Amino acid sequence: MREGLEIFSPVDNAGRFTDEFCEGSFAGLSVLDEGNQAIIDHVSKRDVLLLEEKYNHKYPYDWRTKKPTIFRATEQWFASVEGFRDQALEAVRGVQWTPEAGEKRIFNMIEGRNDWCISRQRTWGVPIPVFYDGDGEPVLNQQIISRVAELFREHGSDIWWELEAEDLLPEQYRGEGLQKGMDTMDVWFDSGSSWNAVTKQSPEMTFPADVYLEGSDQHRGWFQSSLLTSVATEGQAPYKKVLTHGFVLDQNGLKMSKSVGNVVDPLKLVNGGNNQKTEPAYGADVLRLWVSSVDYSGDVLVGPEIIKTVSDSYRKIRNTLRYIVSNVNDYDPRTGMSFDELPVLDKYMLRRLATIAEDMEAAYETSSFVRLYQGLMRFATVDLSNFYLDIAKDRLYISGTDDYRRRSCQKVLYHLLEILTRSIAPILPHTAEDLWRNVPWKTSSSVFEAGWIQPEPSWSHEDPETDAAMELFRRVRTDVNKCLDAARNAKRIGSGLAAKVSLSVADDAVIEALQKFNPSSGEGNTVDELCYYLLVSEVNLSKDMAVADGAEFSLVGEESGVHVGVDVASGNKCDRCWVYSEQVGKSENHPLLCDR
Repeated sequence: MREGLEIFSPVDNAGRFTDEFCEGSFAGLSVLDEGNQAIIDHVSKRDVLLLEEKYNHKYPYDWRTKKPTIFRATEQWFASVEGFRDQALEAVRGVQWTPEAGEKRIFNMIEGRNDWCISRQRTWGVPIPVFYDGDGEPVLNQQIISRVAELFREHGSDIWWELEAEDLLPEQYRGEGLQKGMDTMDVWFDSGSSWNAVTKQSPEMTFPADVYLEGSDQHRGWFQSSLLTSVATEGQAPYKKVLTHGFVLDQNGLKMSKSVGNVVDPLKLVNGGNNQKTEPAYGADVLRLWVSSVDYSGDVLVGPEIIKTVSDSYRKIRNTLRYIVSNVNDYDPRTGMSFDELPVLDKYMLRRLATIAEDMEAAYETSSFVRLYQGLMRFATVDLSNFYLDIAKDRLYISGTDDYRRRSCQKVLYHLLEILTRSIAPILPHTAEDLWRNVPWKTSSSVFEAGWIQPEPSWSHEDPETDAAMELFRRVRTDVNKCLDAARNAKRIGSGLAAKVSLSVADDAVIEALQKFNPSSGEGNTVDELCYYLLVSEVNLSKDMAVADGAEFSLVGEESGVHVGVDVASGNKCDRCWVYSEQVGKSENHPLLCDR
């Protein structure tokens, strides 16, 4: 067409040669079947076939039938993008693309795209409302389009196939022998105008839409067709944000296929299979957690082993939350103490909670669900299960009902429940709702009516000195636990409460930081003390390296650099708190209990 040459397409609608080709010698033969062989035979007989051999090469094929295809030149309808290409490119820049690479991808596609072929020759679809005269020339104008649109609105688009042309045309065009066209609209034009049918026609919707969500292949499809139709008619993109994801593959990284037998049925993961032992029911929340755990910007893997791993992670989250809710049944948040009245440990944990809440909200805002999942798992496992809740057991189980050390801990648990329950609701709705129904202070019937997370402003007040001391202590605690494990493996102790720990530190700054949590400072509150933090019966803090190094078990901490020593604790075991103390046996009324 560029060179002004005549278009030659000697193939009919059935894929057979016409009389135009080779003076009709191959007329009626299928191009891909007997036609191919007939041409080979034809040139062979004339001794002009240089070589015939089989070899593997790329060739276009139909993805459904897996059979090869051919291309033929036919008359089609096109929509030009030249008149609004620059406007479309500007609209691309105004959209938030997740991942960011999507912006460059669709920008380049629109910048270099040709005219849009909007017609198809299919037996189904939305018809193009065009008529043809006796010479095959199209007849199309606003009057005809308005008449057809009115019929479609009243009867649906199938009316085009049910009525004759005379009944479809406006009255002034009847009797002229016009024939209706049989072309259908490209489905991408159809789906690409869905924003008009959804956001423009529904009063509860807003235009542009908040987000479009689809696979990365839709940069060439739905995302682009929607953008072009919207810019052409509305002058702006139909969406504020576009989020794309990769494809879901099996756990070995292979494309799922029914013929291969590796298709993962999501309903079977949720409800289980016929054999519940080999195909257990994980529930919807585990499947949703899996979605949150993967980096959707690329292809993702799923399968029985992967879901089992995610199920283990889910169980950790659920068990952590169950432990928390089981320890606040008698807590009334209206009578709780203020932030300033809390022990250092509790203030530190609420500051950590404020940071986590901020991170989770930012992850939701940017649709960074894998970051949300990783942060949630790290907080639930490292900060809560392995640290705060481990230390809290003594405060919750041993203290009196209204004791300061118990009520202060319950205040933290209350805020943990309030924020974690609401923040996990978008990804674990059933778990969050179940949890919400079991908290004793419900402010609404559903977690989804309770509003979003709201950390108290006081939690964000920086205390870098104390936070640094707490982070140092957590490193020391890791090293102490390693030394306790050595004593445990040697069968010298069972529980850590059967141990006495010595910490030898040469660095003045380090020993000063640890001294904040040492009873000898005179500021002990039975919470912020090393023995309660470390879950041992006694702690000796010293600058003399020989104290720790001379213990029965010792090591130099890899995390903190502190010298750690562990000996068997002196005294007797208290029957209630299990702490070893010289005070056990001194009370005539309670000879099996310590002075606590």
